[in-house]
Amino acid sequence: MIYDKQSRKKNTISFVKQDITQADVECIVNAANNSLLGGGGVDGAIHRAAGPKLLDECITLHGCETGEAKITAGYNLKAKHIIHTVGPIYSGTEEDARLLRNCYWNSLELAKANDIHSIAFPAISTGVYGYPVEEATEVALKAISDWVKENCNYGMTILFACFHDDIVDVYNKCWTSYEESQLVRG
Repeated sequence: MIYDKQSRKKNTISFVKQDITQADVECIVNAANNSLLGGGGVDGAIHRAAGPKLLDECITLHGCETGEAKITAGYNLKAKHIIHTVGPIYSGTEEDARLLRNCYWNSLELAKANDIHSIAFPAISTGVYGYPVEEATEVALKAISDWVKENCNYGMTILFACFHDDIVDVYNKCWTSYEESQLVRG
């Protein structure tokens, strides 16, 4: 997807199989650990693709609490910015959903505060943090949808960059279910 500044008043959400480090958006979201100093999975891939200056800047941030978000430059990425957020390690409690929701909400708020209008998210907490994909997807889509409703005139292009086709399928299925539930309530 190519970001078009003329569509700033539109809010769009899409799900694609894509390497998030290659996303053609203003900002990508890093599913980071609390140190923000790199790790495995998407975190490691983003740090490798952005280059060593990212680590230098992350050191100055002094970590990040679970559910919060911090921003850096994108360095060697197509994206001008990286928002780092720390998802919860899945324990099956209601607190997990609250913290995961905060990851998405706080990332979007930080993007808005920095006049960012296109953003790509990974499936936060679904890798080594063990959050079940469908459950995490439902939390993510509800958080994103609520944010878009509250910020309906902002204009945000939201891309979910999924690493596998089966994850894209889960997002599409959950989105269809979510939209249908909104029609029933509406």
